[in-house]
Amino acid sequence: MIAFIGSVFSPYYHWSGRRDPENHVTFNVALYGPDGHAWAMTERGRAALSRDRSCLHIGKSSIRFDGRLIAIAFDETFLPWPGQRLLPRRMRGRIELEPAFLADIAYALDPEGRHSWQPVAPTGLVSVSCDAMSNGGWVGQGYHDMNFGSRPLEADFAGWDWARGKTADGRAILLYDSIRGNGENNRFGLTYSESGVVVQFKPPNRQRLKRGFWGVGGGIACDETERPTLAAACEDTPFYRRSLVETVLFGDRVRMMHETLDCRRLAMPIVRLMLPFRMPRRA
Repeated sequence: MIAFIGSVFSPYYHWSGRRDPENHVTFNVALYGPDGHAWAMTERGRAALSRDRSCLHIGKSSIRFDGRLIAIAFDETFLPWPGQRLLPRRMRGRIELEPAFLADIAYALDPEGRHSWQPVAPTGLVSVSCDAMSNGGWVGQGYHDMNFGSRPLEADFAGWDWARGKTADGRAILLYDSIRGNGENNRFGLTYSESGVVVQFKPPNRQRLKRGFWGVGGGIACDETERPTLAAACEDTPFYRRSLVETVLFGDRVRMMHETLDCRRLAMPIVRLMLPFRMPRRA
């Protein structure tokens, strides 16, 4: 689940000149499971937005933090999915994340400090319930972060890979591997102990992953003597890919949620014209 104010992927925000982020807000929900996949990403205008220090509302969906629990309630229209749904479908559900601890360090992704990333809750217990799930929901480990910036991603980056997982001894591990528009590569990793102690490290060399249907491949850090494997493909689009990947880091085999963003593809006019089919706007 991602809440956007000034949606970085929105063609409408791009075409408007990015002057009014609060008029381009989105509550994106993606569900993956044995019952199939579901995707909702309806952009709305400023009338659908309300927020204060503890709560953000976009349309009928919200995210709230009470000091202990991050509670998300979603009520969205999920788009048709090939082979599963021929028509849009309204789905409602709830996600609760109880962080093991809160992290307060934001990391600059570029030397100018125009783009920042902050792991807010690197690990925690998450529960998901949805009226469309045959088994009622899911319980497991979860994660929460946020990105913020003052310029379009495609203005400063060629792309990046991100990954998050958990080691056998209980540490949360995060990887960031970005390539700036000038070709400079910024790679770093973070580990968090169960008590919240953070250690930054230099990851092993990046190894390429097999390309998806649209040609987006990406890569992930992996020990030189090992090879990463694609365990499951969640999203495969012309500019973005989300997957479950198994890799080996300093001898530890880790299963990680992995994302690849190709900013050059995102900036292509033909791709922006395709996006409204996945991101309708209801101002």
